Amino acid sequence: MHLAYPAVLAALLFSIGLYGVLARRNAILVLMSVELMLNAVNLNLVAFDVWLRDKLHSGQALTLFVIVIAAAEIGIGLAIVLLVYRNRGTADVDKLTDLAERPGGPEREDQAEEAEKKAEAAA
Repeated sequence: MHLAYPAVLAALLFSIGLYGVLARRNAILVLMSVELMLNAVNLNLVAFDVWLRDKLHSGQALTLFVIVIAAAEIGIGLAIVLLVYRNRGTADVDKLTDLAERPGGPEREDQAEEAEKKAEAAA
């Protein structure tokens, strides 16, 4: 088996995943891109394990650990994304600049400033 084919495929998958992490704004798509990157690493681990003809199959064993960690990461990540969506009403990563809740609810700062100016003008 030629090592170049799975290595090129893994590089393409990793590049697509990296683009997804850097360019996407939706948190679920970012998590999916991280999973794509982890699968590219898994492909490399198995390909090098077969190419080196390892007697202990270390690459395949490490791949199983990566799959378990990825499953835990996606479970916790989705739980966090759903909780943020329920509280904020959006899963857009760019709009989640701060994690502190405001006393008046999830208003934006500019809306709160406008309300203060209206209150001062009325007084």
